[in-house]
Amino acid sequence: MSLPIVAIVGRPNVGKSSLFNWLAGRRISIVDPTAGVTRDRVSTVVEHGGRAWELMDTGGIGIVDVDDLSADVERQIQIAIDQAAVVVFVVDVREGIVPLDEDVSARLRAIKKPVVLVANKADTDKLAQQGGEFCKFGYGEPLCVSADQKLGKDELFDAIFEKLPDDTGELAPEEAALKIAIVGRRNAGKSTFINSLAGADRVIVSEIPGTTRDSVDVRFDRDGKSYIAIDTAGVRKKAMVGTNIEFYSLHRAQRSIRRADVVLHFFDARHRVSRVDKQLAQYIVEENKPAIFVVNKWDLVKESMDTEKMGEYVRLMFPMLEHVPIAFITAKQGKNVLRLLQLAVQLHKQAGIRVTTGDLNRTVQAAIEANHPPMAGSRQPKVFYATQIGVHPPTIVLFTNGPELFDETYVRYLTKVLRDTFPFSEVAIKVVLRAKGEGGRRAPDEEPIDGVPVDDGGDEAPIVRAPRRQPLPAPPPPVVTDPEPRPRKKPRGSETWDF
Repeated sequence: MSLPIVAIVGRPNVGKSSLFNWLAGRRISIVDPTAGVTRDRVSTVVEHGGRAWELMDTGGIGIVDVDDLSADVERQIQIAIDQAAVVVFVVDVREGIVPLDEDVSARLRAIKKPVVLVANKADTDKLAQQGGEFCKFGYGEPLCVSADQKLGKDELFDAIFEKLPDDTGELAPEEAALKIAIVGRRNAGKSTFINSLAGADRVIVSEIPGTTRDSVDVRFDRDGKSYIAIDTAGVRKKAMVGTNIEFYSLHRAQRSIRRADVVLHFFDARHRVSRVDKQLAQYIVEENKPAIFVVNKWDLVKESMDTEKMGEYVRLMFPMLEHVPIAFITAKQGKNVLRLLQLAVQLHKQAGIRVTTGDLNRTVQAAIEANHPPMAGSRQPKVFYATQIGVHPPTIVLFTNGPELFDETYVRYLTKVLRDTFPFSEVAIKVVLRAKGEGGRRAPDEEPIDGVPVDDGGDEAPIVRAPRRQPLPAPPPPVVTDPEPRPRKKPRGSETWDF
């Protein structure tokens, strides 16, 4: 059974988002002095007195949106009010009653739902005494609180609790099976995709770039499992981030990547890959997140471009991410949307796979025998032991005679061997180099490598002692003479769906 919804409403700039974040116990909604920052419904689950409910932040009633999205914002507010079991009507005690407050009050009287009147910004006792004038709205004595000074939280929770409908045994939702962050440039179709997944008008969709500002968690169910899709603000060049709102949106998008189990990196099929896309992909790499390149709006270009050529182009733009699958969708029509969700689930499973220590060491040993690491000055890099210490992402530790002796190119080579050998071919693998003795003792029940005991006290038993040789000169950078993308081997399991 779904949780009761408590909707926070009011005119712009009365502190609804600050109140929402305060009650939620963490920063979720963007808070900024600019009126009309919140556009979509932003929600989270809170608990008090043994009851759980869904707390929902909304846009300001009566806002004149700078991007002409007032009707869309208003529709989202009305949906929240219609679904709410309790409405928290927020006013500003400092400014007193203004005409728009009276409009909001009249609107709430018409719906005949329990209302908790909250006079926010009552930072002092003197300000709290001014709250009496709001009694004229007919909702009783207002509850004076201060989200900024954190005053009156327990009293507000109690007031909401008293107006909730009878307890029907509803429980807080279980942890979602998968959290999916949808990221990309502005106007790539991320919000349309979210609504298609959720099967509802959950976030505002517009051709105006930058419509989404917050990171909005949208919970939906498929095949008996619960998922969370995180809609994020479109990313743009840092030099073009002209307002605080865009600055916060960018950081919310990065936080969404960190929170996610799988990241869907969206592209508009009509546009070339930009520097912003590459920077965003680099951030995904740094966080070691499973990812899918999603080419959206494919219906607009499929007559002039085929998936194979587009796939080659994307591979050429992201040569360090050849393992990432590519999906072609049309979110507006729901084409391949569910297949994309299924692929995300598969990647999450791959990222949770563990391999045995014996198989891991045999693979690393074979890789070193096939391609010895280059000398580091007069020292020969050695790998003594390998073990997997974690999942999500698969994390492999190599105990060596010095991490500084291995260059990045050779670490990438070992990572590719691991990816090609074990069943996590399409996800990020985190390879960590440690000096021997740095947390590197073998557990008593682990098998020795090929029957050779591992000596934790010295360098006498490496997996492979490579012959000494002079370091090879660094290869020159490639010279591209052919403007056509160079054909690349399709990674195992890569998804390029035809229409």
